[in-house]
Amino acid sequence: MPKRRASIEILPANLWDLNAARELERLSFPLDAWPLIEMIGVLSLPSIERWKAVLEDKLVGFIAVDIRRRQQVAWIATIAVHPDYRGLGIGGRLMQTAEQRAGMPCMRLSVRASNKSAQSLYQGRGYEQIDVWPKYYSGDEDAIVMEKKLK
Repeated sequence: MPKRRASIEILPANLWDLNAARELERLSFPLDAWPLIEMIGVLSLPSIERWKAVLEDKLVGFIAVDIRRRQQVAWIATIAVHPDYRGLGIGGRLMQTAEQRAGMPCMRLSVRASNKSAQSLYQGRGYEQIDVWPKYYSGDEDAIVMEKKLK
């Protein structure tokens, strides 16, 4: 399976990506994968910006960002990279795209307290912990809330 970073494209995602995005969500978040109706919403609501990472016509990464203009914040609603393509910088490229295009002064996200590899990625991109949401995820696991100032 080819893993050439140069050939990965970051493109806008849309409702046509529903099946591939749902499969990626299931692979990445077996305990917390979004139900069908929420995936349809994230791929179609006008307040959500979304991008996909594509390698040789295959969706290998996905990010969705909820733009909250009144609060002047953007929330990464979900970010996922196919397990076979992790470690290639895809997550960082998706985040960079989201940060550049969100047009908000700060970006926030939540992550499982046990997901140390994701937290490391976020910290490496300048995100800092600002809160903990107790028992947020299934299995009563806490969410770590992180933020990055963009402007």
